[in-house]
Amino acid sequence: MNLRKFRPWVILIGILAILVLWVANAYNGFVAAEEEVESAWAQVENQYQRRSDLVPNLVATVKGYAAHEQQTLEGVVEARAKATQITIDPTKATAEQLAAFQKAQGELSQALGRLLAVAENYPDLKANENFRDLQAQLEGTENRIAVARQLFNETARTYNTQIRRFPNNIIASICGFEKKPYFEAEEGAAKAPKVEF
Repeated sequence: MNLRKFRPWVILIGILAILVLWVANAYNGFVAAEEEVESAWAQVENQYQRRSDLVPNLVATVKGYAAHEQQTLEGVVEARAKATQITIDPTKATAEQLAAFQKAQGELSQALGRLLAVAENYPDLKANENFRDLQAQLEGTENRIAVARQLFNETARTYNTQIRRFPNNIIASICGFEKKPYFEAEEGAAKAPKVEF
C-alpha cells in the first residue's frame, strides 16, 4: 500500500477539520455574546418596569394632597401607559425601535419630573413618609436604569466588535448575526439646561 497517495487527503482532511472547529468556535462565541446582549437588555427592561411599578403609588400619594393638579397626574399616568406599551425583541432590535422606546421612557421621565416639581408646592406632601420613600425609590431606580443602559451599551459594543472583525464578519454574515443598536443620548442632552430664578 502506497502511503504517498493518502498524504494529500490526510492534509486536506486535517485542514477541513481545523476550519470546521474554527467556524464552530466563532459561531458559539457569537451566540454567547448575543445572549449577553439579550441579558443586558432584560436588565434594562427590568429597571424600567420597576420604575413603572412605582408610578401608581407615587401618583396615588400625590393625588391625596394635590387633587387640583389633575392635569399633571393624568400626564404621568398617560406617559406610563405609553412607555409600557412599547416592547422590543432584543434579537431583532433596530435603532428605530430603540429610539421609540427611549422616547417613550423619556416622556415618562419628564412627566415624573413635573410631578415632583408639583410636590414641591405642598410642604405636607414633602413631609409625608410614603412620598419621601417613593421619591427615594424612584431616584434609586433612575440610577439603576442608567447603569443598566450603560451595561447594555457595553455588551452591545463587545458583540458588535466581535461580529465585525475579520474573518469573523464572514461567518457572522453567513449565519445572520446583525449589529445591535445602542442607547443614545436624547436630542439636546449635550446642551446645558437654562436655569432662571
